[in-house]
Amino acid sequence: MSESTILNNENMVTSKTSVSVLFAGDSGDGMQLTGTQFANTVAVYGSDLNTFPNFPSEIRAPAGTIAGVSGFQLQFGSKAVYTPGAKFDVMVAMNAAALKANLNNLHHGGIILANTDGFDEKNLKLAGYGEDNNPLEDGTVKDYTVFEIPVVSLTRKALADTGLSTKNIDRCKNMFVLGTLYWLYSLPIETTIETLRTKFKKKADVAEANIMAVKAGYNFGDETEMFSQHGRYEVDPATQKPGHYRRVTGNEASALALGAAAKKAGIQLFLGSYPITPASEILQELSKMKKWGVKTFQAEDEIAGVLTSIGASYGGALAATNTAGPGLALKSEALGLAVILEVPLVVVNVQRGGPSTGLPTKPEQSDLFISMFGRHGDAPLPVIAATSPVDCFYATYEAAKIAVEYMTPVICLTDGYLGLSSEPMLIPAPKDLADITPKYVKERKPEDPPYLPYKRDEKGVREWAIPGTKGLEHRIGGLEKSHETGTVSHVPENHELMTKLRAEKIERVIDLVPDQTIDNGNEEGDLLVLGWGSTYGAIKIAVEQAIEGGCNVSHAHVRYLNPLPENLGDILGKFKKVLMPENNNGQLIHIIRDKYQIEPIGFSKVQGLPFNEMEIEAKITDILKEL
Repeated sequence: MSESTILNNENMVTSKTSVSVLFAGDSGDGMQLTGTQFANTVAVYGSDLNTFPNFPSEIRAPAGTIAGVSGFQLQFGSKAVYTPGAKFDVMVAMNAAALKANLNNLHHGGIILANTDGFDEKNLKLAGYGEDNNPLEDGTVKDYTVFEIPVVSLTRKALADTGLSTKNIDRCKNMFVLGTLYWLYSLPIETTIETLRTKFKKKADVAEANIMAVKAGYNFGDETEMFSQHGRYEVDPATQKPGHYRRVTGNEASALALGAAAKKAGIQLFLGSYPITPASEILQELSKMKKWGVKTFQAEDEIAGVLTSIGASYGGALAATNTAGPGLALKSEALGLAVILEVPLVVVNVQRGGPSTGLPTKPEQSDLFISMFGRHGDAPLPVIAATSPVDCFYATYEAAKIAVEYMTPVICLTDGYLGLSSEPMLIPAPKDLADITPKYVKERKPEDPPYLPYKRDEKGVREWAIPGTKGLEHRIGGLEKSHETGTVSHVPENHELMTKLRAEKIERVIDLVPDQTIDNGNEEGDLLVLGWGSTYGAIKIAVEQAIEGGCNVSHAHVRYLNPLPENLGDILGKFKKVLMPENNNGQLIHIIRDKYQIEPIGFSKVQGLPFNEMEIEAKITDILKEL
């Protein structure tokens, strides 16, 4: 991390190219809100950023314990940022458990803002330190820069005259910390003040109390000797392409993409959904778009969610459903129905740790197998995987285009890391988005030839028949159809023909799949790191650093998982070794082995945590040493 130091207003100001910050405390300490506000501020300021919220699955995890720690990590900088940081430079520790859970991931010499009110005997005992072993005093943090701040006490003092109860005043303590961080990193507080007034517009006293807490925290940094002696930091805005930007999470981006795709195709959007972590925000975002004709339906369960979407698709809507792993399992039979009906459907699957209930709030890449093969019968589907929060927009949009133009369900894979993390998005102009062209059957006259609902074009795609259109009466349902006529058929040869025709249609999606490219490094060499989905940022940084260190290594990231890019096999054959990091126990690696008859090196992480660049760079180094 490059930096320079100057004097400014009698304080040292150290310039940095990037900073990684962790907000950590109990689930009730408001760390997710605090991190989000900090991210909004640096986004408005013009920094590039990447965030990672990490919180327990329980609604109210045990306070003061390691299991109850909620964290929000982000990295912001004046250069391109692809991850929230392998380690962080500064940690806000609201209690002893937050410190214990995260200290190993703080850079040596990093900054700790410790809320000393969270290090009393009770909190020390709950965190496992013991009542007489305070890590702030026993040498545990001697290698770090520690600012000991009685956050709760100072917040109560600052808000003593507001008339609020002690309980409500204590809820403002996270804003005090936020204000201190704004001072430390030379950031404005106006964005947060505006947000608080909007958020609590019906509770002016609460809004003003939180604003007072932000200002008090900022002034504490400005007027306290320990901070003035240490100095401040600044991170210049990033150099970005001209245009309008907004900060989006992956789930927000997926919702925006569905709305944009429907508008581009000129049809109405329908989402049939059942709330499930970590995908529910897609339903929530689309429910706000009623004025643009978007229809959302919160069903009684996952099965009803997808079936209502299939019905809407049959009726002529761009239909979608969102879910996570357990929900995708429940939808599997209905997806087989959509396959045999040959109607368009977008399934956005925000993967999480499994199996079963597993790790509801933790990310994983373990749904590739079920997406590829998780339906009875031969029922292949196109599968696309997003690589970043912003790419959730483009991957979902591409899934909608394929679904409409090939009359098929399409699965778009994101995960809890991408879905809940955020970064700045350059808002695309509508004219820059690819056209989406539905192919409808026209109204037929009595003298026209009989309508053939399963007659196909050169791509193997049948036309979209909108119910109520004259002359288009035909059979629909889950039973096998006769070739072209669509009547129910149990003829063995016809079933084999229809099975192959449906599979060939999916194979022809290859016409929309661009050639695989090398993201970084040479076109051939010693080692190729091949990834998919949310491993993109960590692999990109790891490979960049390895190349800077003189390694002969390259990076390719597969976006289209079914069908795979036509030239992928040629690329794989140009490297001595292929490394495949996956946040699962090894899934894409089996598909690559089977298709290309090579033996990649698997690198699995199944901890409910995304890869970081240090892990991947270390693996690269080990492999190249062997070569």
